[in-house]
Amino acid sequence: MTIKWYAALSGIIAAFMVSLDIGRRVTGWGFVIFLTSSIAWISGAVLAKDPALGTQNAVLFAVNGFGVYRYLVRKTA
Repeated sequence: MTIKWYAALSGIIAAFMVSLDIGRRVTGWGFVIFLTSSIAWISGAVLAKDPALGTQNAVLFAVNGFGVYRYLVRKTA
């Protein structure tokens, strides 16, 4: 399935971007990519009828959404 390959590769890229810790903007965009990865995994889970994978990525979607807010939306002190 192409959607699962996108989910896997985008998750790898996002994890690398976040782990680099080279600035708020790069980290924030890493979280945006994580969001798209979560959406792809949720879609793949629905197609494969895998509720555990879907549930996990629904929670990760919320966590990554908080990361986007924290690094791209919220102003620093």
